[in-house]
Amino acid sequence: MGGRVLGPAPFLLAGIINATPDSFYDGGRHVAPAAAVLQGRRLIDDGAHILDVGGESTRPGALEVSEAEELARVVPVIRELAALQLRDMDGLPGLFPVLAVDTYKAKVAAAALEAGALIVNDVSACRFDPVLLDVVAQYKPGYVLMHSQGEPRTMQNAPRYGDVVDDICAFFEERLDVLTAAGLPEANIVLDPGIGFGKLLEHNLAILRSIERFRKFGRPVYMGLSNKALWGTLLGLGPQERQQATATATALLVARGVLVHRVHEVALSRQAALVAAAISA
Repeated sequence: MGGRVLGPAPFLLAGIINATPDSFYDGGRHVAPAAAVLQGRRLIDDGAHILDVGGESTRPGALEVSEAEELARVVPVIRELAALQLRDMDGLPGLFPVLAVDTYKAKVAAAALEAGALIVNDVSACRFDPVLLDVVAQYKPGYVLMHSQGEPRTMQNAPRYGDVVDDICAFFEERLDVLTAAGLPEANIVLDPGIGFGKLLEHNLAILRSIERFRKFGRPVYMGLSNKALWGTLLGLGPQERQQATATATALLVARGVLVHRVHEVALSRQAALVAAAISA
């Protein structure tokens, strides 16, 4: 991703850095740049291959953050993390950590890429800010193409699908054509089916049960299910009680070939993923 080959590997872990006051799981803990950088160092020590830095919460009902505020939250963090000494991890030839910016705003993405990010993780698929398409075409970063239904403020208001996996596949096909026609190499793109983004529990479970169907595109799957509401609905757990469910699902998905896992607790997820990779080897 982003001109660097990450692998070959049975899995990659993207550690989440929420530089926001209102993220559903750890909002406010890392909103100060120094705290976010310290969290990044912890995640590297825990085994993160990627650090995913976001300055705007995309939880259901979240309000939009101004461009200036998001820039102030993420660019100093990315710049300082980019200055860390890179190293090999888990026997992989690439140098880590690789930095990602979690944004749908073109100016934030461009500034983060200039500061040292190599990946753009975009919940909007270049639909909320169309200029982002020009940015990714110009910089050619790694790009997380995510499916969502609606915007964060309204996405959980009665989402509907015919067949959720068929609908997401059609979405990926259409957006892949748009991105590659603009000039982003297909080899730079990974696919995120968007667990919890305009989906009910039944939709999320259908996606996870049928995860192999996304292999038809020949692109790696990027999975973001860490501590999300589906575990609360399924198991009656609060946001701070979902770590084991997340690790269990991560292990199952590693065994089924999902490459990248975006998680809060990197150390726990790494243990689960290593066990799954060893058993399924």
